[in-house]
Amino acid sequence: MNPGAPAPPRPRVYTRAEQRHALTASFLGWTLDAFDFFILVFMMDRVAAEFHVTKTAIVATLTATLALRPVGALIFGMLADRYGRRRPLMANVIYFSLVEFGCGFAPNYTVFLVLRSLYGIGMGGEWGVGASLAMEIAPRRWRGVLSGILQSGYSIGYLLAALCARLVLPAWGWRPMFWLGGVPALLALYIRMRVPESEAWQQNRAASVVAILRTVVGHARSFVYLVVLMTLMMFLSHGTQDLYPDFLKTTHALAEGTVSSIAILISVGAVLGAIVFGQLSESGRRRSMMAALGLSLAVIPLWAFGQKLPVLTFGAFLMQVGVQGAWGVIPAHLNELAPDAARGLMPGLAYQLGILLAAPTNNIQYALAGRLGYPWALAFFESVVIVSLVAMLLIGSERRGRSFFEEPEPGGSRPAGPS
Repeated sequence: MNPGAPAPPRPRVYTRAEQRHALTASFLGWTLDAFDFFILVFMMDRVAAEFHVTKTAIVATLTATLALRPVGALIFGMLADRYGRRRPLMANVIYFSLVEFGCGFAPNYTVFLVLRSLYGIGMGGEWGVGASLAMEIAPRRWRGVLSGILQSGYSIGYLLAALCARLVLPAWGWRPMFWLGGVPALLALYIRMRVPESEAWQQNRAASVVAILRTVVGHARSFVYLVVLMTLMMFLSHGTQDLYPDFLKTTHALAEGTVSSIAILISVGAVLGAIVFGQLSESGRRRSMMAALGLSLAVIPLWAFGQKLPVLTFGAFLMQVGVQGAWGVIPAHLNELAPDAARGLMPGLAYQLGILLAAPTNNIQYALAGRLGYPWALAFFESVVIVSLVAMLLIGSERRGRSFFEEPEPGGSRPAGPS
């Protein structure tokens, strides 16, 4: 460095209130996005009956939502790297809320399918923008546990959907469940008023969209690895959650109220797992994820083959402690591996391309259930996924605790590694 040149400006020091607002906005965005997705899981039978279609057709709308998520990640991710985190996040929240609200007015299956597909664009855009904002503003020493809190929003969304299935669905029917999905639009006002812009984005802002894409291409090997990793992670989460309520009702003849109660309990386990393993990841991101996956593998016999309700419930609880424990590390892990100029795009796009490749999860499991029976279909599918994930983590890398800023030392040098 030229001794006569001025030192780069030190990064802005965020107040605790600003850090809290950034995490809260990202957490709520992901929570409400997940809620909007999962409410359909609890009422597939009702919606199928309303539109006079098979349940397989409703499962196809879940697949359509998942398949369109990479489009949202691409659009909103590039906007976030080019124009900042806050405005694209506000636009995203308003978009997916309005589309979700419209699902409650769908007059037929075709319109419903189109709306659920469009909703996938909004769902796909939220995670990457929100995660980059939260991780860039979070203190490095708290990044692991805050990553777990942020990702637990997915489980909280599932929990809220289960509560609404218990309280709203029996009294009001399925359409008001979607109308509740319009409420998140109010979150945009909170973001506008309370959430600061990311200083890390301002320091590393790309000159153009082409420059952002070139950055991703320049890190193609890492990007492909993340896509494969996220594909397996999507097989893990959606394979253990999406059809599990239907499994409980079909195989064990449990009532809707009992199923929603189990879903509420396992959502608590999922939140607990995300936070605990997120914190443990401060000693190693991949090590923490593999420990969580080991727990999930160990409880498959209880989760899939349990015959008594307490055994099934306990197995499902521990399964989600492990599954979402591994997921709790993902926001920090992916953002630390991403290049500075494409942090809004690359983690989110890898995340959502994983969804695209894993979109047939529900269809595959449903088809396997027809051949092997529901218990063996779930157990076989998830065992293969977990073993594959551990192998991917063993050959991967991590950059735990890396700085997202240009941070000059007193002598003008820049720190080289994590702190």
